[in-house]
Amino acid sequence: MSDDFSFSLLARDGAARRGRMTTAHGTVDTPAFMPVGTAATVKAMRPEEVAATGARIILANTYHLMLRPGAERVGELGGLHRFMNWRRPILTDSGGFQVMSLAKLREIDEKGVVFRSHLDGSRFELSPERSMAIQELLGSDITMAFDECTPFPAEEDAARASMELSMRWAERSKSAFRPRCGHALFGIVQGSIYPELRLRSAAALRAVGFDGYAVGGLAVGEGQERMFAVLDATVPALPEDRPRYLMGVGKPDDIVGAVRRGIDLFDCVLPTRSGRTAQGFTRRGTVNLRNARHAGDPRPLDAECGCGTCTQYSRAYLHHLVRAEEILGPMLLTAHNLRYYADLMAELRAAIETGQFDAVAAHLAARQEEGDIPPL
Repeated sequence: MSDDFSFSLLARDGAARRGRMTTAHGTVDTPAFMPVGTAATVKAMRPEEVAATGARIILANTYHLMLRPGAERVGELGGLHRFMNWRRPILTDSGGFQVMSLAKLREIDEKGVVFRSHLDGSRFELSPERSMAIQELLGSDITMAFDECTPFPAEEDAARASMELSMRWAERSKSAFRPRCGHALFGIVQGSIYPELRLRSAAALRAVGFDGYAVGGLAVGEGQERMFAVLDATVPALPEDRPRYLMGVGKPDDIVGAVRRGIDLFDCVLPTRSGRTAQGFTRRGTVNLRNARHAGDPRPLDAECGCGTCTQYSRAYLHHLVRAEEILGPMLLTAHNLRYYADLMAELRAAIETGQFDAVAAHLAARQEEGDIPPL
């Protein structure tokens, strides 16, 4: 294991966990949400603004950064933290999901993946060894093992073959990963929606030994009920003393349900993408700022939010910015949405500490069901 990377459990409420993760670039209180900074930037936000929302860790993308500006260039410029002026922890994904979802003309074999860039058709190769090298050049605090994200739906035999390939790649990722002080390597559980495959994958990863364990291959169309069923089967098979990360999730109710099942880390493009498409998250549900009903509404987006968007600007102004296609609109909405997610995670952490998780989760769900209150 990597020296000086640590994870400690501070409280429990049922399966829900309150923890603290220490990395080379600082500590992260869990459960935590990681804003997505795909190309070394959280879209529409400066790094200091991301930090001001309450975020303590972000995610960047191996696939996109290897295409441009190139991992070697980022390394020559001092690594991702210096390159993008984010001094806190960074997790980088392995590139496996983007190869599946974006790359052209994929060819997968035991060695790795050969693909053509979705940007210009250039030919690239990505293997467990190359993925580890790229993430080291980027300076990731948390490196993800290289895997194949199994498409959904998948027949059980296809899911089994994909999972077994990912487990062989996980071993090679562990061998290629160079331990450094405060840096960690996470394995990724695969197996689609099949509990037996998930358990076999978890056992294989535990046998190799990782600093943390992710559940991958979900939030790809299987729906919340199936996702929770996979977590019910998988999470108890993961080590108690290591952080658990649910990749690519998600909506606030997905997060609450996953925390209830023992997940510690999350990432998703939803709050930032929604901010760029006129949707704001509030304690009473989502609000579409394109709607004409907001044109004369002097109220804040969320009266209970302390972010700059809610304390300084009205729904009417946000609506105007959206309809006028002014860039300030996505900036203000993204900042608010990230603050909403950070506040949600802080509320869940406090609920676990006080043994009130179920009550707080029920209260959050009830308020979402009430819906947004229309203007008078």
